[in-house]
Amino acid sequence: MPLPLSTAVTDAETRHPPPAFDEMYRADGAPFPHCADLAGWLKAKPLEFFQRKQREAELLFRRVGITFAVYGEDTGAERLIPFDIIPRVIGAAEWKRLARGLRQRVVALNAFLHDIYHGQDILKAGKIPAQQVLSNAVYREEMRGVAVPNGIYAHIAGIDLVRVAENEFYVLEDNLRTPSGVSYMLQNRRTMMRLFPDLFAAHPVAPVAHYPQMLLNTLRQVAPAGVDDPTIVVLTPGAYNSAYFEHAFLAQQMGVELVEGQDLMVRDNGVWMHTTEGPQRVDVIYRRIDDDFLDPLAFRRDSMLGVPGLFASYRAGRVTLANAIGTGVADDKSTYTYVPEMIRFYLGEEPILSNVPTYRLGNPDDLSYTLAHLPELVVKEVQGSGGYGMLVGPASTAEQREAYRRRILAEPANFIAQPTLALSTCPTFVESGIAPRHVDLRPFVLSGKDIMLVPGGLTRVALSQGSLVVNSSQGGGTKDTWVLEK
Repeated sequence: MPLPLSTAVTDAETRHPPPAFDEMYRADGAPFPHCADLAGWLKAKPLEFFQRKQREAELLFRRVGITFAVYGEDTGAERLIPFDIIPRVIGAAEWKRLARGLRQRVVALNAFLHDIYHGQDILKAGKIPAQQVLSNAVYREEMRGVAVPNGIYAHIAGIDLVRVAENEFYVLEDNLRTPSGVSYMLQNRRTMMRLFPDLFAAHPVAPVAHYPQMLLNTLRQVAPAGVDDPTIVVLTPGAYNSAYFEHAFLAQQMGVELVEGQDLMVRDNGVWMHTTEGPQRVDVIYRRIDDDFLDPLAFRRDSMLGVPGLFASYRAGRVTLANAIGTGVADDKSTYTYVPEMIRFYLGEEPILSNVPTYRLGNPDDLSYTLAHLPELVVKEVQGSGGYGMLVGPASTAEQREAYRRRILAEPANFIAQPTLALSTCPTFVESGIAPRHVDLRPFVLSGKDIMLVPGGLTRVALSQGSLVVNSSQGGGTKDTWVLEK
């Protein structure tokens, strides 16, 4: 049968994806101009040099405590996040276009979130099926009519990009709830500057160290009306959370308190923090706790992580939550397919960055095609994250595909499918030396009164040869991302 209209990829391209684009070297083996100096430097260094520097990097990461936990492991031990010492380089002109596309996308997503909790104009216009939003498991009816400062819902967004050719990036997914990874971006840069000061002296690399100050300024900008000098806290689930290092790191870098739910209380509809000098009013909460666990009086009654009464204070405009409650409906992987239409509807513009062609398995035609082509596709749960719960068709066994087929048929609307893209590769230091490995990119976009982002983001790398899975929980690593200023 022909491909459904929701995709733009040919059947031949799905079966036989093109070779991966190498971000450093052209097809003739010559480096791209913006990578030429780094390529020459790499060739001039012996293997022993990189081995020594890799060991130094691992030691630095251990000293700082840059670890993450993997849910589901019996040991509960934390892992050292793998770090690659060879940077990824993005040219100035290419980054300028990416930054414009990222700003455009996040503005539209915030407009969509405001709309679905107020006038619902996009649903009335039939641009997105009402059922897609109103029946979504993470749509929060409790947020209808709630006014949030500046109309901003996703103050911190992590937009995952994949590259398939020169000047050709796709948006893989939008992370608008509690996106993580920015601490690794910052520590990667610190480590590289310590290991290779000569490289930074020879390359005009745009800085990223000011991100914590940008984040702090963004949180100040969205304080409740009438609050000129807001008290800001970072709310964490606790030390056993997989991203606790990041929570503590960002609080320390911003110079604000890191708190757990038990450190806060609601009194007279305001939020207060317990201190040795008595209660202190809290105005902005950068929360790293999921919606369900924020307030046992409003959501899950068994939650021990949140603050009783927090939602009532939030609805009354007495405290700001970043990100807002209810943002999950906009980063649902089935809602993702409608983001280009959001950009057209709210901004009257064509999308600068394209989506990956996507099949919505709640659509009978898309479901039929996907089931017939499981060996060639990547299938994901619409609420999945971290690389869990997905099927990478070309790397799967017949038994795995059959088991996944049964899961799809049990609840088709809970899945989307995408062609297996030939993700770009970057030179990466592996056991045998320097070799190409597949990468993606997560830039972080901050929304307050202004839209801000630091140049670059977190590059994640699939360390196993041929692997397309970059998540650290699935064996991937990270590397420093260099955006050149000229």
